[in-house]
Amino acid sequence: MATNARDAQLAAQKNQPLVDDIRLLGRILGDVLREQEGEAAFERVEKIRKLAVAYRLKRDASAGRDLDRLLARLSGERTVSVIRAFSYFSHLANIAEDRHHLRRRAVHDRQGHLQEGSLALALQRLARRGIEPKRIAATLNRAFISPVLTAHPTEVQRKSPRWACASAMPTRRCCALG
Repeated sequence: MATNARDAQLAAQKNQPLVDDIRLLGRILGDVLREQEGEAAFERVEKIRKLAVAYRLKRDASAGRDLDRLLARLSGERTVSVIRAFSYFSHLANIAEDRHHLRRRAVHDRQGHLQEGSLALALQRLARRGIEPKRIAATLNRAFISPVLTAHPTEVQRKSPRWACASAMPTRRCCALG
């Protein structure tokens, strides 16, 4: 059990810069929201965020009901404002995660560790199994390698605000988002 606690503590330490970045970006976004849309808009978004956290993380059914009621009472304009705020936060969190991955990769590189999923680690594993570089090269020469175009990673990391809007509001109001 001590190993699990130690592993959790180590993971928390490794992720602390990410947590710090997300908190900083959230505070900046809150400041911008206050400046651009007013204190009431900020308080509305904060209340929704707190209720959502209580419902989701603490399994507080009462918070879930309060959240449902609050969201159902929002006007179309306020709904768009809330969705926009959470959308911006999701994008900022994605940027923080991307930055954190680069930061962690640099740590691994400095320590000489190969990361899971890297080409270098795959080649190292093949070498350990005694597979000669000539055989690898011959296999790759016969392989059909083609790029696959997919959505940008930030578009798939979190559900889009358009999806959230579509599931929360009638289509006619959702189309106003563009």
